[in-house]
Amino acid sequence: MGGRHAHHCRTARAVRGDVHPALTCGCRLVGDDTRRPARTAAADHDTPPDGRRRAARRTRAAVSARRWVRGRVGAGHRARLRRAAPASERPGDLLDYRLAPEHPFPAAPDDCLAAYRELLDSGIDPHRLVVAGDSAGAALAVVTMMRARDAGLPMPAAAVLFSPAVDLTLSGASMRSKDGVDPFFAPADLEWLFGQYAAGSDRSAPELSPIFADLTGLPPLLIQAGSSELLLDDAVRLAGRAGADEVAVTLEVVPRQPHVFQLDDGSAGAAAALERAGRFLATRLGGAKEAS
Repeated sequence: MGGRHAHHCRTARAVRGDVHPALTCGCRLVGDDTRRPARTAAADHDTPPDGRRRAARRTRAAVSARRWVRGRVGAGHRARLRRAAPASERPGDLLDYRLAPEHPFPAAPDDCLAAYRELLDSGIDPHRLVVAGDSAGAALAVVTMMRARDAGLPMPAAAVLFSPAVDLTLSGASMRSKDGVDPFFAPADLEWLFGQYAAGSDRSAPELSPIFADLTGLPPLLIQAGSSELLLDDAVRLAGRAGADEVAVTLEVVPRQPHVFQLDDGSAGAAAALERAGRFLATRLGGAKEAS
């Protein structure tokens, strides 16, 4: 891909796996150079101001929170891409989009749409293409499909969304009911992270908070969330919004699981969730193949 898109999507094809064509957005919104408090040895990851360091689950917290605040596309995303998508001769793509604060909204969705266009321009049949993302990346996956729809581009066959962060206004009821239950985040943590990304933009705008968007025309969605996360209500309301807009949607809420629990390689619950995601994609891709 040339021109300005080449800069935006500098590593759209950097990480490969033996899966169906898939565009996967990681969960990071904020990049390496954000001004952050000093590293805490107890949790071994950087936390926003007033972040809660919960030693009981600090290993999982390090995996998840690090990708919100710093780091690169990791082995966890590569493994999930391989495990959740059916085997194919074609690779998957893990998108390394630009990050705030140097590149706040709308840089990330610009990059994701550019990568989606590149995949279509490469000759990939959209009926054989799926989109996936976790946390902030799940929101970007939704926004990418919204933008593609509005641009008249064909939709992918399906999308898988893990623990989507789709309400930057923090208006969900679980922001209160799961405060103290969520092992990773407090509302103040998310307020700080979302503020870095939005950079003064209206957080209720549909491209920042797709919970308030028109989702008409999007492909079938699988949404998975844990019952212990602050963002639980984001997932529940996104499923309701999609259903109201005539989008086929499957919502799975897994009891006593935290944010992006699918990252935990040692968890039977994570393995089962990824297996269900794989079956969902296999069904959708199989149906698309028959229809084509």
